[in-house]
Amino acid sequence: MARTQSRYACQQCGATHAKWAGRCDACGAWNSMIEELPREASPRGLKAGGGRALGFVGLTGPSTLPPRQKTGIIEFDRVCGGGLVPGSAILVGGDPGIGKSTLLLQVAAAIATAAVRPASAAYITGEEAIDQVRLRAARLGVADSPVLLAAASNVRDIIASIDRNDSPDLVVIDSIQTMYLDTLDSAPGTVSQVRGAAHELIRIAKRRGFVVVLVGHVTKEGVIAGPRALEHMVDTVLYFEGERGHRFRILRAVKNRYGPTDEIGVLEMSNSGLVEVPNPSALFLGGRAEGPDQDDRAISEAAPVSGSAVFAGIEGTRPVLVEIQALVAPAVLGIPRRAVVGWDGTRLAMITAVLDARCGLSVGANDLYLNVAGGLRIAEPAADLAVAAALLSALGETPVPSDTVVFGEIALSGEVRPVGHSEARLKEAAKLGFVEAWMPSRGGRRARDSAPGLTMVGIAHLGDLVARLSPKRAPLRRERIGVAS
Repeated sequence: MARTQSRYACQQCGATHAKWAGRCDACGAWNSMIEELPREASPRGLKAGGGRALGFVGLTGPSTLPPRQKTGIIEFDRVCGGGLVPGSAILVGGDPGIGKSTLLLQVAAAIATAAVRPASAAYITGEEAIDQVRLRAARLGVADSPVLLAAASNVRDIIASIDRNDSPDLVVIDSIQTMYLDTLDSAPGTVSQVRGAAHELIRIAKRRGFVVVLVGHVTKEGVIAGPRALEHMVDTVLYFEGERGHRFRILRAVKNRYGPTDEIGVLEMSNSGLVEVPNPSALFLGGRAEGPDQDDRAISEAAPVSGSAVFAGIEGTRPVLVEIQALVAPAVLGIPRRAVVGWDGTRLAMITAVLDARCGLSVGANDLYLNVAGGLRIAEPAADLAVAAALLSALGETPVPSDTVVFGEIALSGEVRPVGHSEARLKEAAKLGFVEAWMPSRGGRRARDSAPGLTMVGIAHLGDLVARLSPKRAPLRRERIGVAS
């Protein structure tokens, strides 16, 4: 018998090479090559007439879709698209210690004790002992839940336990990097092991019709460790985000075949586990008012502070109001410093350049610090106008009115461009007691009727915002959308 030829696989991208190299030619990663033995090929090749003919059907026809399984945790169901779809595979990734195991243990306990349509759940851990999981369950107050618990790492043993007619409706695998196939001569966590173990678990879940949730480790860059093919194999990819210094946790869907992408669920870490946050806007703005319980009162009671602006954003389908804080300080060194938390530093450089070139300011010559309060990460361009308002407010020590929300995209010409979902943004602002919105002039007439109690002030150019936040300015002509000037 011919000797099996070994190969070297990159642990970052999955590319294979005939010999070891210090740097992967495909992705450029260093010291990522690990020797692996491939599976033995079948002695018989695939022939044209050896398979079973497929029965093709049309796009329309009778089909019965199984109902979604509600977990009882509204924020988790929202991110999944309204509940769990039977036969689906979900991949959950996040930083170490962020609360992935806590969240999924709560989900398994909630679905097993649901008041409507309770389902069976199994929690299989490859990282902890049984007693450790029981201690966490007691701390979370779910020790009495009928959740099946096991500690295993061999995929063959796991499949033998769940491949039956009375298989659990939900199977949690914590984590996929600890699972291994005894048919592969490589260590757990390698590309071939992660890909092979995930394939076998997803295949049995599709055949038996239960939901499998895979917990994935992340690299130092914040992406799920292992081959990118792992994210293509599953139906839903969820990232559990948050800072350890903040009590907020964001569950974000970056891929979902059964629901909207970029949907978020907001949870709060407490002594008894993760608690849902039904109104995240009031929680993110809790420091501006008397407290998070005062979300129905007028926000105007808060004292105005320079360098701060409230941004009306959209995360998935949910409007979220968040505070953007800026600090402008004289540059002590030759090169001004830029520090950005929760936003894109490239867009900050662009807005600074537009303020300098189009508005005649010298913002870029100072040290700039930008922070999104609450640990939330913002990616949409609609935050440009709020960032510019916070920078101008910090530069001129002129507070933005505390009862005002700001949103809009800034072009390189200084023009403020309209953004989508203006109606949802304004409704959320009016619900929390804001009375004024600084927004793009174009596209505002249609959104005027969505929030009758909200005054909409049109900003056509970045110079209009500079004039409003100038420390020494003449009385301004209020250019309201839909109101004659």
